Amino acid sequence: MVVAASETTEVVLESGWFLENAWLIPVVPAVAFVLIIFFGKRMPRKGAEFGIASMVGALVLSAMAGMQWIGRVNAVSEYTHVPPVVRTWTWWQNGGVHFGIGQHVDGLSVVVLLVVAFISTLVQIYSVEYLHGDRRYTHFFGALTLFSAGMLNMVVAENMIQLILGWEIMGLCSFLLIGHWWEDSANSRAALKAFFTTRTGDVGLLAGTSLLFFAANDWTQKTLGVSGFSIRGLSAWALSGEGSTTAITVGAIALFIACIGKSGQFPLHTWLPDAMAGPTPVSSLLHSSTMVVAGVFLVARLYPVFFEGMDIYGSGLNLIVLIGGVTIIIAAALAFVQDDIKKVLAYSTVSQLGYMMMGLGAGAWLPAVFHIFTHAFFKACLFLGAGSISHSASHHSFDMKKDMGGLRKHMPVTFATWVVSTLALMGVFPFSGFFSKDEIIDNVGHAGYTAFMWVGLTGAFMTAAYMTRATYLTFFGEPRGAAAGVHHGDHHGDHHGDAGHGPRESGPLITIPLVILATLAIGSGLLNAVPFGHSWENFKKWVEPRAEVVSATGIASVVGGPGESRLAAGGEEGKEGKHSSPCGSEKPEGGVCPAPYVKHAEFKWSKAAVSLVLVFAGMIASWFLCVQLYGRRAGPLVGLTSRNGAARAGHRFLVNKYYLDHVYENVIVRTLAGPVARAAYWFNQRVIDAAVNGVGTTAKRIAGWVYKNIDQRLVDGAVNASGAGAQGAGRALQPVQSGKVSQYGALLFGAAAVGGLVLVIINT
Repeated sequence: MVVAASETTEVVLESGWFLENAWLIPVVPAVAFVLIIFFGKRMPRKGAEFGIASMVGALVLSAMAGMQWIGRVNAVSEYTHVPPVVRTWTWWQNGGVHFGIGQHVDGLSVVVLLVVAFISTLVQIYSVEYLHGDRRYTHFFGALTLFSAGMLNMVVAENMIQLILGWEIMGLCSFLLIGHWWEDSANSRAALKAFFTTRTGDVGLLAGTSLLFFAANDWTQKTLGVSGFSIRGLSAWALSGEGSTTAITVGAIALFIACIGKSGQFPLHTWLPDAMAGPTPVSSLLHSSTMVVAGVFLVARLYPVFFEGMDIYGSGLNLIVLIGGVTIIIAAALAFVQDDIKKVLAYSTVSQLGYMMMGLGAGAWLPAVFHIFTHAFFKACLFLGAGSISHSASHHSFDMKKDMGGLRKHMPVTFATWVVSTLALMGVFPFSGFFSKDEIIDNVGHAGYTAFMWVGLTGAFMTAAYMTRATYLTFFGEPRGAAAGVHHGDHHGDHHGDAGHGPRESGPLITIPLVILATLAIGSGLLNAVPFGHSWENFKKWVEPRAEVVSATGIASVVGGPGESRLAAGGEEGKEGKHSSPCGSEKPEGGVCPAPYVKHAEFKWSKAAVSLVLVFAGMIASWFLCVQLYGRRAGPLVGLTSRNGAARAGHRFLVNKYYLDHVYENVIVRTLAGPVARAAYWFNQRVIDAAVNGVGTTAKRIAGWVYKNIDQRLVDGAVNASGAGAQGAGRALQPVQSGKVSQYGALLFGAAAVGGLVLVIINT
């Protein structure tokens, strides 16, 4: 029940079975993973049926939970806090600290659950044809299903321990999936690079979680009755005004380091483009809605911690905005020099993740989360479109310059869905990317980060330019290489299936997911179409948490019984510019804050026009250059890098990816990790192995002495002596056994005489 402080009326918030049992959503694919591993190879579809069925089940559960959440939100005022649906069970306890497992379901959880389950379902269906005949087909579906289960578990996690579990499951599965074709050394290196780079960032996750736990646990236990690992407990503590500013800041920075690694932010973004070595369905799932979104999701989930720790609305620059802004530009620039179509999309993903992070760092929580939602559809469509081209048109190649060109005539469905998703990525009105990315840029400027607003606009221009280049090289101009029917050796791409002879459109298992995703790339933006007025902002109403002061017992409450949850709420309703909530500005009185108050920029077409003009300028300029460079092959720009030293140096700088890999491998690894590894090896050989060998040598010597003196001389000597005595006695008694009756009689008489003599002596 919700009790408003200004009124005494009570409102019952319906939960519903699907919301109360949302914890089943990650359990379903986890069970399917076990079935695939143990029984998959015996099944008609080699385990794919388990994976697809589990993701369809997760999608249905997520959709029903989403519908019930919408009903829950619609039951109260637009400005009233809607409590999450929380259920907890004790996992284990140690020293009086309870480690729980359960669910924390709110608007953010529902959105990401729905996106992950939906994209995972389409990717699994797509993979049936795409990976047909693969040597590790069953293992692929097993790892893919567990990968989705890890992300879903992280999304519903009630506490940081459970979140870390899902986080690390994804890290393990990404290693397996990126290195699926491990026979190719490049794939193995890419898998190891992804694993170690993300593990480097994950140190921050462990450190930040530990620091926040010890800083917040006393307060959360006394005030809320929940553990310091609790997500809602940490959020309330960060906004309570009671926490240590230093602890919150250091904890936020540590957690953000993990987000940098997982979400491919500068400077730990280098693993993400190399992850294209994995099968294309993996690239689509990983880059659109799961692993790389995990870091953004963590910032959004624990936003109160980052809001306070980074001083989001402060006068200075914060780390999240800075890293996000830098990532937008450096990734977009690298996309221009890629010939591999999947790497273009990979750097595009890095750049779009930069937009999300920059938005979160500037207080644009809702636009950033909405961009997670829209980006998932058009980016998944683009990756699956690249896979369609490789599968059916370019003989497993992803090289745009070498094996593509002119494919729009042969692949009309793939071409149409590609163009739609590209326009959405560019942010062209009325495609979905316009409603999310443009809102990020607008709100960043509204929050006072004017320089980063221009960074976002520059990124929009660059996005339009590099995607126009990729579209031209793939679908326009003259066919080249495999697109022209010429197969010239093996390609280092996806090794799957049979491409057939000559370009053609892909089968329905590939094109149907493309059409569905392209449709959503057009229409999903209408869920929060700010330009059309407040009545179109449904995503904001359903997803954004309300910055209201609520009672401590209310924020700590869990679902008590079927159909309802109970919360005592306080604070007054307020609208933009008139909000009375102190959340995020001062210490709340009479309760705690579940979320900080964030600002929203007023939409103006004059501001949106600037972005649209830059986007169209990027498209036109890039198209003109592509025609000159790749079509006519004439003009002053052709061969510029060979004639001009500055252009050549700049091109080489981009081709070598800012030399970050050289710095990591040749400087950090050799300078720092190398000596540490050598010292560890020396310690292992000279100390640990020496101690083990010394113990072994000593034991060997002791065993030799025991064998020689105890076993051989004492034990065996005693046994041998008793045998020799018995043998001597036998020899001595042998003459007695002569067989003569007279001799036996004499012996008997003598024995009787001796016995009689003994008796006489005894009785005397």
